[in-house]
Amino acid sequence: MTGLIHHAVARQAALRPGATAVIHGSARIGYGSLDAAARAHAARLAQLGVGPGHIVPVVLPRGIRLLTALLAVLHTGAAYCALDHRWPPAHLASLAGRLGAPLVVTDEPAGWPVPAWTLPDDPGPVPDAAPAAAPPGAGDAPATVFFTSGTTGRPKAVVSPHRAALRLFGAPTFADFGPGHAMPQAAPVPWDAFTLEVWGMLTTGGTCVVPEDDHLLPDDLRDLAERCGVDQLWLTSSLFNLFVDEDPDAFGGLRRVITGGERLSPEHVARFLDRHPDIALVNGYGPVESCVFATTHTVSRVDCALPDGIPLGRPVRGTGVLVLDGDEPVPPGTIGEICLTGAGLALGYFGEDPASANFTTHRQDGRSVPLYRTGDLGVLDPDGVLHYRGRADRQVKIAGHRVEPAEIEATTRGLPGVRDCAVLPLTGDDGGFDRLALFYTARPGAAPPEAVRTALAARLPRHLVPAVITPLPSLPRTPQGKLDRRALLSATGG
Repeated sequence: MTGLIHHAVARQAALRPGATAVIHGSARIGYGSLDAAARAHAARLAQLGVGPGHIVPVVLPRGIRLLTALLAVLHTGAAYCALDHRWPPAHLASLAGRLGAPLVVTDEPAGWPVPAWTLPDDPGPVPDAAPAAAPPGAGDAPATVFFTSGTTGRPKAVVSPHRAALRLFGAPTFADFGPGHAMPQAAPVPWDAFTLEVWGMLTTGGTCVVPEDDHLLPDDLRDLAERCGVDQLWLTSSLFNLFVDEDPDAFGGLRRVITGGERLSPEHVARFLDRHPDIALVNGYGPVESCVFATTHTVSRVDCALPDGIPLGRPVRGTGVLVLDGDEPVPPGTIGEICLTGAGLALGYFGEDPASANFTTHRQDGRSVPLYRTGDLGVLDPDGVLHYRGRADRQVKIAGHRVEPAEIEATTRGLPGVRDCAVLPLTGDDGGFDRLALFYTARPGAAPPEAVRTALAARLPRHLVPAVITPLPSLPRTPQGKLDRRALLSATGG
């Protein structure tokens, strides 16, 4: 599948205008109505100055209005940046201000660095002209921006093009898309997994089902499968583990479960496969810089006994995977850095030099191709299957969120009274990281733990606020003068 996301949705509207595109609670909207409303809103946005080259923040609760707004932005030729309306207002305003947009689409009119615009209940007349065919190379245009944790203490804005999303949904692919299939939209809206849940369905003729609550629970899944025909599901591995522990029968009626974002627990996977042998379980791997997935692997019972964990799999359509030592590929079975090429790559980080340490080029088949260095370590086995071997830096995944401890440390050092700090991930019962710990020093009588927690919660998204906050007289050091992380972890029992 090539072209533009909104053109792919418009094609479905032309083919099957009465087919259900989105379900949210008792509300439903067909493809024809969704596309018409989006194009009408787009006409108004264009009058307000939105067009190609802009990135428009959209801050709305999940649901039909949100999806209509995103389509409207795309119809103007601009890209959207979906932000979580529950994040601290100062954090939202800071992110929106960095994008240089002419406006923000939101129901909250105050506190923004640019004008706010709210979708009217009546979208107005639909423009007469049908969407023109996408010109050659249109898939390279920016479609969306994902903010992700950054090592400098400032979130990075990943600019992802239309082609990065659309490459995932054309045959051959790793899931069942198209008419007759339905998937919940349960991931946080700023994630690239949102792309899978929404555009995977709406560009192919399937149905996107939005749960009424912000958090998908086992009872919700059972209801959506029975009432709305949900047969595909994405869950982070930590949520997958929770479902398996709490209610393994909630998966009944599904055809496929896709999980990932963190290392899978072989014990939970084995229990799922034993309970549901007819449901395909797919492990998906990929950084946001390669939009959703770079590799996938359909998990078997045999994988659960592998000494180094469940494989990451083979490249998805339009994606290349290299394991390099510097610029040179390593032999099969040798650990190297996982590097990615292909149509899934982002255009770079907004406001930063495209030729960064992560985004570079590589000589391949006599030509120079764009390459992204993930910082993940991996091994390709003799069959070309990728296996994960850890990180080359401090980045971790907590409940599916990519976390750079340096971002939290930079924010903490800016709090009144704080002198120094360190953030470390803590290991859960399944052997993976499941929460963060902050250790800090402060002036006498300043910055008690609850005050630090409150201040961080006002400045950072919830997933970046450490679960454990511990003041110390000083941070322990090794004989070489470096931070003694082992000593810090021993203080928590981690």
